[in-house]
Amino acid sequence: MNALASPDEGLTAAQLAARYGLAVSGARPSLPEYVRRLWERRHFMLAFSRAKVAAQYSQARLGQVWQVATPLLNAAVYFMIFGVLLDAGRGMSQEVYVPFLVTGVFVFTFTQTSALSGVRAISGNLGLVRALHFPRACLPVAFALQQLQQLLYSMLVLFMVVIGAGSYPDLSWALIVPVLALQFCFNTGLALILARAGARTPDLAQLMPFVMRTWMYASGVMFSIPVFLADKPQWAANVLQWNPAAVYMDLMRFALIEGYGAENLPEHVWAVAGGWAALIAVGGFVYFWRAEERYGRG
Repeated sequence: MNALASPDEGLTAAQLAARYGLAVSGARPSLPEYVRRLWERRHFMLAFSRAKVAAQYSQARLGQVWQVATPLLNAAVYFMIFGVLLDAGRGMSQEVYVPFLVTGVFVFTFTQTSALSGVRAISGNLGLVRALHFPRACLPVAFALQQLQQLLYSMLVLFMVVIGAGSYPDLSWALIVPVLALQFCFNTGLALILARAGARTPDLAQLMPFVMRTWMYASGVMFSIPVFLADKPQWAANVLQWNPAAVYMDLMRFALIEGYGAENLPEHVWAVAGGWAALIAVGGFVYFWRAEERYGRG
């Protein structure tokens, strides 16, 4: 007698999976479902970021002091080179230029470190990615949270510098909160974009320091863009002032420094800041999510 034919004979792999209720391992969920899963792991992201902050300088004798000392030392070097030798503070008094420079260094460092940690978020944690199942966006978001925590520690020293230069707390300091919120959204989106790019091209991590250094010099960290580009076409000054790093630095300077008025800000600066934050945060999240099933493969 002939054996009975299998009921699965002739079915494709997709048809077999559908028949027995099977799903592709690591398949990308829908965007709303992905957001829900990410929110469920918010405690993991917070704990992961705190652990990274604690471990970052655990081998150094001064420990967490380096979180504040590093940007302060950078600001001191920039002041000697740009403020003293190259007169980059022209058009500003010493009481304005010192907090102008320190604020720029601290705020730009927030974006810089978020980008540099984001580019290694997947490629530098492949063991974790391959061992556990979780939304991969947890990693770049956690690294952005880590940099936010470090900035908040540094802000205490920044406040001391600003007050020491003669700018005392007033109502404008309340603007610090929305500025940091917008910059954090921008930084998180940027970290997500670079995390996907870095996962595909690990060599990008070697290129990023040069990109970030160029971005820093073009963003007015050490000098006033309107003053230095006064004899250049207006569009050139607009392009530099509307770049997101310059926008968030200028808003923070406006909030903190008494002698840094609204005349130093580009037109529609709050709309530009919100636009950059929304565009990069939402766009970066969707861009990262579209490659969810490919992280850690190969």
